[in-house]
Amino acid sequence: MKVSTIITSVGVLGLFLLGVVMTKTNPIQPAYEQYAVDELTNYIKGSVCKKTPDILEKIVNLKCDKLVDTANPQIRDIIAATTERQDFIVFSIYRTELKLNEWIPSYKFETVGAFNNFYTYNAEEK
Repeated sequence: MKVSTIITSVGVLGLFLLGVVMTKTNPIQPAYEQYAVDELTNYIKGSVCKKTPDILEKIVNLKCDKLVDTANPQIRDIIAATTERQDFIVFSIYRTELKLNEWIPSYKFETVGAFNNFYTYNAEEK
């Protein structure tokens, strides 16, 4: 057997095994929804709750974290309703467009799911 045939065979087998592993570890939509809720909750707690004006800080900041935790099921419902999944067997792309009302800016997130992980590659305010 030639060396090039052996290298080609090993390469094809490696690609096949990689495809099998990626197929088995392609995360499902509920896993993405939990990821998105966690990311959004952490962002709100870390940024929005901390940036309240001094006067409101004494009133609102004490309850901001609790308010976010209480709204967690509603946040998940909103994310579930505004997310589109494209399944490519070995990975998935999730597009979420959060738009609550006219007074609050809307946001668009694009995330790829592979190997039981999520990687947000685009997040923009619209």
